[in-house]
This record gives sequence, C-alpha cells and structure tokens, in this order.
Amino acid sequence: MPKKGSEEAAGYDLVATSRTYQGGKYIYGTGLSVEIPKGYDGDLKARSSIGKTFLSLVNGCGTIDSDYRGEIKAQFYPMNDHPVLYNVGDRICQLVIRKHEDVKWVEVKELNETERGDGGFGSTGK
Repeated sequence: MPKKGSEEAAGYDLVATSRTYQGGKYIYGTGLSVEIPKGYDGDLKARSSIGKTFLSLVNGCGTIDSDYRGEIKAQFYPMNDHPVLYNVGDRICQLVIRKHEDVKWVEVKELNETERGDGGFGSTGK
C-alpha cells in the first residue's frame, strides 16, 4: 500500500514491483491500480532522492486521471551511461491526489494587461 514518508507529506510513496528497459528508458511497475474519485486526479512525482540516481522521471511528472484503471507505472530516462537504478522493493516515486475543477473555455480576441505581460522563462528575475 502507498505510504507517506511523514505525517504531513503531501505524496504517498510508491514501491517498484518490476523493472524493464525499453526504448531507452526504465519502466517500473508499482503493482498498484487505483480508483480516484471523479473531480480528482493523481499527480505522479519524483521523490527527492532521485538526485542520487542520475535518472529523470519522464515528463517530470504524470497525471493519473480518475477514469484510468490500469497499473500505475513510472518511466525514467537515464541521464548518463551509469545511472544508479532503483531496485524492486525501492520507493521510486510519489503520488499526490488533488482536486481539480472543470473550466469553461471562452475564446477572446485579447487578454487583460498585467505587469508581467507576455514575459516568460525567467522574466520575473533570478
């Protein structure tokens, strides 16, 4: 069962139950399938210990939708030729369950002005 690392942790640690290598990435099974309530989703995130592995969680995260019923798997790219791999039984990632709202999209010709405007990537400073 997923477990929190501490009482106030937001994420539940998931444990590897399998590991395969395919298409240049490591795919870890968790042996876990969940039924997330409608209006919520699961956000798959790397654990802070990933910095010791030279692995990178594919896409940086993954969204588990409430209608998905398959096994939760985590995919990692190696960042060098000798990554430190997670083994079966290791905690490999964490799952955060969060509420989300449906939105109604409205097409407009222009957006309201803000101080930041269209400044992106680092535009608010270091």
